[in-house]
Amino acid sequence: MGSVATACQTGRRRGKVTSRFSQINDEFEKNGGEFRLEKVGNLFHINPTKNYGLTNDDLFRTKGSTPVVVNSSVNNGIGGYVALKATEKGNMITFSDTTTSDSIFYQPNDFIGYSHVQGMKPKNYQDKWNSLTLCYFVAVFRTATKGLFNYGNKFNRENAREISVFLPYHNNQIAFAHMETVMQELHAERVQELHAFLKVSNLLDIKLSKDEETALLQFSGNLKWQMFNVKELFGTATRGKRLKSDDRISGSLPFVTAGEADTGISAFIGNKVNIFPANTVTIDMFGSAKYRNYEYGADDHIAVVHTDKIAKHAVLFATTAMHKVANAGQFSYARNFYAKDADELNIMLPEKNGTPDWELMALLGRAVEKLVIANVAAYSKREYAAYQQTIDAA
Repeated sequence: MGSVATACQTGRRRGKVTSRFSQINDEFEKNGGEFRLEKVGNLFHINPTKNYGLTNDDLFRTKGSTPVVVNSSVNNGIGGYVALKATEKGNMITFSDTTTSDSIFYQPNDFIGYSHVQGMKPKNYQDKWNSLTLCYFVAVFRTATKGLFNYGNKFNRENAREISVFLPYHNNQIAFAHMETVMQELHAERVQELHAFLKVSNLLDIKLSKDEETALLQFSGNLKWQMFNVKELFGTATRGKRLKSDDRISGSLPFVTAGEADTGISAFIGNKVNIFPANTVTIDMFGSAKYRNYEYGADDHIAVVHTDKIAKHAVLFATTAMHKVANAGQFSYARNFYAKDADELNIMLPEKNGTPDWELMALLGRAVEKLVIANVAAYSKREYAAYQQTIDAA
């Protein structure tokens, strides 16, 4: 029912178990089902993905529709789309051995591999490991590995094979049907949450203004671009300060560390730390750039780019430009991204009279936001209708 990709994304949320899922598991166990620990290496072959061996400049030179899975923990690991033939078949799990286990993803489509990206293929029951059951496995695999790996203890394929995960069994066989049921229920819950969010948030302002329409036309036409240095635009980047987990006091200030889970927020603290302003950009040790629309603290693996004097939607545009350059795969446990690297970033931005066209970027950012909200609203309406039909038919 509905989008498998959404179900897979939903399955990676933090350990949320509703009464409905408890009921599903209770019924499963009452009918003779059980949960067993199984080593990942007993279930999957894990090998490096095939790649073209090209530099990033050559690999991403042409634009196309084939995804390239890179050493990233965002965007399903996809670093871009190129006009080259896929090297790997879809319907497999991938992860990077240079980042944390946050890089575990299900790849539904054929893709191009990348150095240090590992591919996982089932040893048995290939016809049973489909989009739903593999997404279920991604969820339990991430849960089993969370917090175990860092730059001192890398998440490589040897370590991955030794991880044990809980899987449902029935009559001494993996209960694939139960996994599918759980993922379908997760998707249904996600649809309801999304529908409720759009309703209470009153996200109705989705009509593009004339200026926004003009900006989109300009973006797809002859837009002028220029290379700009981040330090020259925003001043020297600031580095956060280390605050060990044991020293953190519970509070309300988001504390940003390296990682993709919860956008890198590892805790909410009450410690006296340097507070960074809203409307700024953080770049973590792996080169992952994120926009922050709230005040926060940060550890020493975080570089803060002080964009707070620029309009929000223009900063969102600039964040994407920074992420594209910093998160191209050159930073890892072996080579961390630091504040000095932020100062050296050169990013491509629309220009006007030799300076960044912040007004145009703000219009583009707002236009994209409206288009995304419109698509989400349409998706929510479509999925919610399908969900209601399922309920009515039950």
